[in-house]
Amino acid sequence: MMTLAPDHMLDPRPIRADFVAAMGNAATGVTVVATDGPAGRFAQTVSAMSSVSADPPSLLVCVNRRSPLADAAARNGVFAVSVLAVEQAHVSDVFAGRPAGGEPYDFGCAHWRELATGAPALTGAAAVFDCRLDACHEYGTHRILLGEVLASAVTAARPLVHHARGYGSPRPL
Repeated sequence: MMTLAPDHMLDPRPIRADFVAAMGNAATGVTVVATDGPAGRFAQTVSAMSSVSADPPSLLVCVNRRSPLADAAARNGVFAVSVLAVEQAHVSDVFAGRPAGGEPYDFGCAHWRELATGAPALTGAAAVFDCRLDACHEYGTHRILLGEVLASAVTAARPLVHHARGYGSPRPL
């Protein structure tokens, strides 16, 4: 007797569609990851950012390898992560490539400051991390950037949250 594989084993599209839908229901913080140096100045909106360790302070970000940011951050060896404040949703849209007006990926949409590594960080962000690239890994469509956090700062601003293709803000229960 021959046993057939389940439909999703024959056609991976349903698994991908289910995965994308499930991830769309996960609430995430919204960050803009930026780099500057010999490979150029680039930034991208990224929701896949996470702490790795407090000893040593480190974090990771996942960037689509087609993004110019992925290559530039690897070549520059530095990047900054700005955790957007609720008032910075327009910045998220600009660096996701879909501005309401103006040009996509335009640094002129907000105020920036240069960190010790030379990477740009958003003024008014809820938190900022200045990172030296420690390692790069390729996985699927993305590049995982592992950063050693050289400095970090937090403000009183409330962080921007993304859920179900929309923005929100956290509220205590």
